[in-house]
This record gives sequence, structure tokens and C-alpha cells, in this order.
Amino acid sequence: MTYVLFGDKASGAFAVECALAEADAAYTFVTISLDRNEQRSEEFRAINPSGKIPALKLPSGEIVTESSALLLTVADRHPDAKLLPPGASAARADAYRWIAYMASEIYPMVEIVDYPERFTPGGADKETVRDKARERIRERFLAIEKAIAGPWLLATGFSAADIYTAMFSRWSVGREWRESNLPKVNALAKSVSERPKIAPVWEKHFAGR
Repeated sequence: MTYVLFGDKASGAFAVECALAEADAAYTFVTISLDRNEQRSEEFRAINPSGKIPALKLPSGEIVTESSALLLTVADRHPDAKLLPPGASAARADAYRWIAYMASEIYPMVEIVDYPERFTPGGADKETVRDKARERIRERFLAIEKAIAGPWLLATGFSAADIYTAMFSRWSVGREWRESNLPKVNALAKSVSERPKIAPVWEKHFAGR
């Protein structure tokens, strides 16, 4: 029984692939090229009508979308991987909190940084819009930096929230700014990248980043 993960390199599929790798789950990766806008093709919209990646086909055939939902789904389906703290614990709630925070407060800003023309009327200065979105991302990352217990986001240890944090840290904030302002985030991301099961996934998506 194999999962099918639809995504592209350095996309939100990274977090899901890391979770699958940590769980020792069998999966196939199907590339949907963002450069070629394949996520908006009729073929892919038949899988995810919103035209966004990632999407995950479960072994039973159902399709799940939204990277945060996929991350939590894999964690719930593979409890032995310990991708989340124990159910109903305060730490579990904290993991949910930070995953939801990144999905709702950072992810939308990433889209604006990447595609500012989608959010500007004709003739508007799209670079100003991009700069404001990047500023918001940086502000929100400073809150994560402050919250990191060290070495992981949660005091209870490694979790799916660390995978999500590491992924977002590679997007939009700017490498020089990140290195100057987010030492704990950088250390966390390095620790994620060095986990034996995640290291090949990191190399595939974020080599050199």
C-alpha cells in the first residue's frame, strides 16, 4: 500500500515527504511543475480543484490537500514515528498551534512574495507589495525564533512542527536576514536536515539552501 505525493521540489511537498520518510511509509513522488504551471492544468485540477500543490493520495484512494493537513494526516496514521506529542497533551496542542500559525500567517504571505502580480491592480508597484509581504513573514518568524525551546520548537522534542519550521525558513525571508536574525531557527533547520531519514529529502529539495 503506497501513498502518492503530488508536488515539486522546494514546494510544500517537502514537509509531507519528510513526514513520510520519518514514518518509513512507502510513497511515490509525482512531480507537478510550478515553473510550467502544471498545478493549474485540467489534469491536476481533477486531483485538487484548487490547483495547488501538494496533494496526497492515500493508500485507500482518497485525496487530501493542504500541506498542514497532509502533515497531520501522516502523523496520525503513523503514530510510531512520533511526529506529534501524545494525544490531548499540552505539547500536542502547542504543535497544532505552531503548524496552524505557519499555515495561516506565513503561507499566504509567501504566495504574495512569489507572485505579487496576483495581488496588485494594473500599474501598481508589485515590488512594494512583495516587500511588505516579506516584512510580515520576517515579523512572524521572529515570534517563532523567540518560542523555540532549543534544539527543537517544542520542549518535548522533535515534531512535525520542526519540519514545517525548517521548510518555511528556506522561503522568502532572505538568507542574509535569516542568518543575522534567526540563529535558533537556523540551528533547528540544520538539525532537521541532518536527521538520517530526512537528509536525502532535504538534499532533493533544498541542497545549498
